[in-house]
Amino acid sequence: MKNIYCNRELSWLKFNERVLEEAESKDVPLCERLTFASIFQTNLDEFFMVRVGSLQDQMLLHKEIRDNKTKKTAKEQIEAILEEVKRLGKRHGKAFENLLQELEAYGVRFVDFRHIDEGASQRLERYFKTEIAPLISPTIISKRQPFPFLRNKDIYIVAVLETKSKKERLGIIPCSNNVFKRLIELPDHPGTFMLSEEFILHYVPEVFKGYRIKAKSVIRITRNADIDADALYDEDLDYRDFMADLIKKRKKLTPVRIEFSREMNKNVVATLCKYLEMDKTHVFLSDAPLDLSFVFEIQDRLRKNPELFYEKKVPQKSPMFQDGESILAQIRREDKLLSYPYESIRPFLHMLNEAAEDPDVISIKMTLYRLAKQSKVVEALVEAAENGKEVIVLVELRARFDEENNIEWSRRLEDAGCQVIYGLDGYKVHSKLCLITRKNDNHVEYFTQIGTGNYNEKTSRLYTDLSLMTSDPAIGLEASNVFQALLKGEVVEQSEKLLVAPKCLQNRVLEMIDEEIEHARHEEPAYVGVKLNSLTDKKIIDKLAEASKAGVKIDLVIRGICCLLPGVPEKTENIRVISIVGRFLEHSRIYIFGTEERSKVYIASADFMTRNTVRRVEVAAPVEDVRLKECLLKDFRIMLNDNVQARKMNPDGNYTRIRNDKEPLSAQEYFYEEAYKKAGKKEQPQVKTETAES
Repeated sequence: MKNIYCNRELSWLKFNERVLEEAESKDVPLCERLTFASIFQTNLDEFFMVRVGSLQDQMLLHKEIRDNKTKKTAKEQIEAILEEVKRLGKRHGKAFENLLQELEAYGVRFVDFRHIDEGASQRLERYFKTEIAPLISPTIISKRQPFPFLRNKDIYIVAVLETKSKKERLGIIPCSNNVFKRLIELPDHPGTFMLSEEFILHYVPEVFKGYRIKAKSVIRITRNADIDADALYDEDLDYRDFMADLIKKRKKLTPVRIEFSREMNKNVVATLCKYLEMDKTHVFLSDAPLDLSFVFEIQDRLRKNPELFYEKKVPQKSPMFQDGESILAQIRREDKLLSYPYESIRPFLHMLNEAAEDPDVISIKMTLYRLAKQSKVVEALVEAAENGKEVIVLVELRARFDEENNIEWSRRLEDAGCQVIYGLDGYKVHSKLCLITRKNDNHVEYFTQIGTGNYNEKTSRLYTDLSLMTSDPAIGLEASNVFQALLKGEVVEQSEKLLVAPKCLQNRVLEMIDEEIEHARHEEPAYVGVKLNSLTDKKIIDKLAEASKAGVKIDLVIRGICCLLPGVPEKTENIRVISIVGRFLEHSRIYIFGTEERSKVYIASADFMTRNTVRRVEVAAPVEDVRLKECLLKDFRIMLNDNVQARKMNPDGNYTRIRNDKEPLSAQEYFYEEAYKKAGKKEQPQVKTETAES
């Protein structure tokens, strides 16, 4: 009988393929397609740095560690990954080539020296000699000049040099230089460009005079970034200094991938792999530029063409909040729910600022994971501390790739008088929890905010997230217990209303699925609906399969990794999985247990991944206000009916776009139109989308 599991790594690559589809789609505006092409590349960079790096580390342990679902070894997974990445890489190169062809109609053109006239060539040569050549630092590898350290994701040129005595040497030229421009515009040809690395590549004979150039290519290295901070930490060290040192070490970890812009002799590739101590199977040939970050500069040049971009959308004022009235007073009357990016984050920021100034507020406690570069959240916390409030902030210094930013914010918070803690041994704190405690006339009241996304003003305009604000004293007390546990370096052992990982989330989810199984066994309607970024937790997957066999109807809206195969006869045939990939990054988490009339609805910071459910501190909160619950259930139904940006997962693990005869419905566009209507503004015309027939 067919397996119900999909490998985690291959499922993630399926997600990145859906991102690539957006770069290929003619229904996405041209400049936005450039963004998706760039996102595909940066996603893949991080995937190699973290996931492939982790698998490579497993192989070095010489233990046969197997994926707990598909039973693949690390070696088998890497082999499958490399094969799939090479397939996707060819498709990405073709997609980018098509994008460049379309850009020519708007006056943007990329050329090489074969397609320019003699006059332009002479002017470029002068430019190289005066502006570029003095700034580059070429190296020739020899006994006295060892192979240089190649920085993670930087661009280099490698050249095979032949001496007069027919000996071969390698020349290396670093090209990632902030001094000269990445895009070089041809003299007297506005809008016609060369990439700086391709420009330098042409002049390699000028750089290495006296040698015959046998071969040359642009290359780029991706290094492992997977370091276990908890395993390496020495408790005698200052944790913040330790993390800063760890960041430096990560930049020097072993390579996991090398990309070439041109075919190179096998012997040359083997030599490079030997220097880099990596396997030649990790070598990739790319038809697209090795770093697409320059596309944003191209976009800036084309802003005068609005048809090349998504129509501008601005987060709207939530009708749940009234101007000129205390935010805390409004939350005291009834629970509030914000939906980003459709509604503005401002009411939450106003709540923090009000709490910072309210003489009756005695404390503000928050968990911070990822912050904006210019964080208004931190400004409010600093003001509160300076006003004499007790401000306790957990800053997770292990938020991958945001460690440096968080280290700086932690210093500023401490300088302002906040008490800063850095998480727990063995557990990342990923919860999005804020607790304001207020005392008036010997009465203590709590205002609690629980979110699905980070306290980041920038991403609140780009990611779909939910933010619940409540004055429910039971939730406030449980939130207080979470912070007390964190201060003691412990985890919550028991909770009633909140679901709090690592001890009180996975087990509660399993119990609520069991309740639905019981309803189904008594021939009563039973339902589970979940919206997540990823589903990998085997215990939950197995329980969902058990529920499906019992007759529970299950809808899963999962943007990224899904290790559960739906529609497998007699196993998961009552399970439907869809993925929405579009203009905004789907990031909110919603759990629904039970049919509508008896449903329990939660919003959460946790995906159903083992790392979230049992290895992190996460918080899910019940949405008990009838209005808010109905709103979330309606929004979930809208997502299930998306037939524009949604893809259906098939029993073989592949995805197909949902197409039917219904009126075209893009959930993201629908939610924005609704936000404009509720704010009392003129309804925005819908951005051109795909039709059901396309």
